[in-house]
Order: sequence, then structure tokens, then C-alpha cells
Amino acid sequence: MTEVSSLTGRLLVATPALADPNFDRAVVLLLDHDEEGSLGVVLNRPTPVDVGDILEGWADLTGEPGVVFQGGPVSLDSALGVAVIPGGGSVDRAPLGWRRVHGAIGLVDLEAPPELLASALGSLRIFAGYAGWGPGQLEDELVEGAWYVVESEPGDVSSPSPERLWREVLRRQRNELAMVATYPDDPSLN
Repeated sequence: MTEVSSLTGRLLVATPALADPNFDRAVVLLLDHDEEGSLGVVLNRPTPVDVGDILEGWADLTGEPGVVFQGGPVSLDSALGVAVIPGGGSVDRAPLGWRRVHGAIGLVDLEAPPELLASALGSLRIFAGYAGWGPGQLEDELVEGAWYVVESEPGDVSSPSPERLWREVLRRQRNELAMVATYPDDPSLN
């Protein structure tokens, strides 16, 4: 098997050609990517479920909208917390209950008391489920042109307008991808 260059911390932005309805106009933050596979969360799929309905102690620490997001089609009965720590927390001073993924973005131990992280959090999002790929599966999808790979920004995790995130991420690119942001929702109507 060829060596896999890690995309951990990057965004996968669904191309307009991606046919899987689970990922239509999805923006996925990759939390792990190596030769064993990939795992990420869809950043722009809010649900109508309030965080307080399932994780009461964490509700006051989440930003707007204060709902659970559908992180992907896998394990919808599990929850992941993704948080930004301003300044990224130095390696020896990362807050208890938080594990760095990339830069200032990390995973939160939702079993830990919320008070451990409350003062350190810049933003927090709760995801039900995740997106996962087996060894080589994501690389095959990239070759097929299903995803654009772009740099993430800490604000992507907590975008107050997740329904606009797909267009916003594409629009900020400094190449031809910025034009894709204007792609119509339904090209057959043109």
C-alpha cells in the first residue's frame, strides 16, 4: 500500500457531482486520517435536537445554534464533541478533557465534567454520529473527484450559519474553487 499523507484537520468539501445524499453539499472536518482509514464530522448538518436534551451539562457551552449536529451516517447513537481552544493550548498546557486534533481544534471527552473545560473553550459543537472511510476508501473518492480538500479554519467548527458553510468555505478559496460556490442548488432549473 502506498504511504498516506495525513489530511487530519483539513476539510472535505463535497463537489456538486457527489451523488451520495448523506454528503450533498457537506463540509467534513477530518479528525483522523491515516493508512487505517479516516474519520470526520459533517459541520453543516444541524438537527432540531437541542444539546440540553441529550447532554444537559454541555448545553451552556455550545454556541448558536445550540443543537446537535448530524456528524455523519455512522453510529448516530454516539456523540462527539469538537471544540476550539483559543491559542490552541500549548502541548504541556492543554486542558483536561480535550485532545488536540489540529491547531486549536480538538476532541472533547464528553464523559468529563463540563466544568473542566468551561473556562478554556472558545467554541463547542456536539455531533451525533460521524463519517468514516476504510483504508484507501477516501483516497479512491478523492481520485474520483468527489471531494475538494481545503484548509480548515477554527471558525468553521462553530459557524453560526451552518447552512451557508459550503458556499462560504468555497468562496474563501483563492483559486477556481471560489467559482464553485456559485453552483446552483438544482442546475436543471437553469
